Amino acid sequence: METAAWARYLSRSWLCRRAWPGCSRHYRAVLCSELKQPLAIEEVAPRPVGPHEVRVDVHFSGVNFADILVCRGQYQERPRLPFIPGMEFSGIVLETGRDVHSVKEGDRVIGLRRLNCMAGECIIDHKALWQIPEGISLREAAVLPASYSTAILALEHRAGTQPGETVLVTAAAGATGLAVIDVATNVLQAKVIAAAGSEEKCKLAMQKGAQFSVNYSQGSLKEALGKLVGSRGVDVAIDTVGGDVFLEALRSLAWEGRIVVVGFAGGTIASVSANLLLLKNISAMGIFGIRYQGQNFPVFSRALSSAIQYCLEGRIHPYIGAVFKLEEVNDAFLHVINRTSTGKVLLSLK
Repeated sequence: METAAWARYLSRSWLCRRAWPGCSRHYRAVLCSELKQPLAIEEVAPRPVGPHEVRVDVHFSGVNFADILVCRGQYQERPRLPFIPGMEFSGIVLETGRDVHSVKEGDRVIGLRRLNCMAGECIIDHKALWQIPEGISLREAAVLPASYSTAILALEHRAGTQPGETVLVTAAAGATGLAVIDVATNVLQAKVIAAAGSEEKCKLAMQKGAQFSVNYSQGSLKEALGKLVGSRGVDVAIDTVGGDVFLEALRSLAWEGRIVVVGFAGGTIASVSANLLLLKNISAMGIFGIRYQGQNFPVFSRALSSAIQYCLEGRIHPYIGAVFKLEEVNDAFLHVINRTSTGKVLLSLK
């Protein structure tokens, strides 16, 4: 999705609507019918729920960089066109299948799936839903499924972060970066160094709990880290940028340090020389959070359930940087593409 193409689309300000014959009730949904092109809003006819499925009235849907990659055809998984993007949502249960007993009509829930969340309604397997306790708003809860489950899986399950360890997080002012800061400082009692691409973003990361910050647009990340931690290095690095930032973070690890790859927002996938792992007995690993739903559901469920509990207890504080209306989805994507976003960006469907 080139910025110029999106700008041309926004200047035209059109909405595409499609009604399915024979259906009296429709809901609005974002539709990707062509890769690397602006998205349209269409009227979609609902389908019946299956025995194990739940129909949810979606109130908020998260806008993640992964959603943009999917619509560009650059994600790890490529759905068939056309499709409704969106990986996470919060909303209220409208209807349940005959074999569903875990939730009921009127329950407030959050969900995470690969597609179909940027819509007025979402049909989802009941196992992919988590109830929202009283005391957490639908808006706040919408931040938890992707960003906080990823942060917890990366810090706890993959890196095994311990109290007092030093954690480096790149793209620190993004949704996942701020979630990592939140969990690392307020739950795991670790010390966080936030790395971001502007002074404004570094300042926000510090306000959200980081002890130190590095603006890597101003020079070498490795040199800046050396001034902060000396030759010892950092214990854990959580990287969502990739490329040179990843390599500098890798070279800044302490003895038996761990680096967790979350994504490649910088657009470049780095290659790791095995000798870098050998010399300091360091570990490089990945976290593709949504895959845990299929490969190891108990681990994923514990992570997201923990995020809900931490939020209920007031131990974490999800940060929402911007909220767009559904029909402003292209503006929301541009907000993320242009790297002007901080924290979680949401679409409001109500």
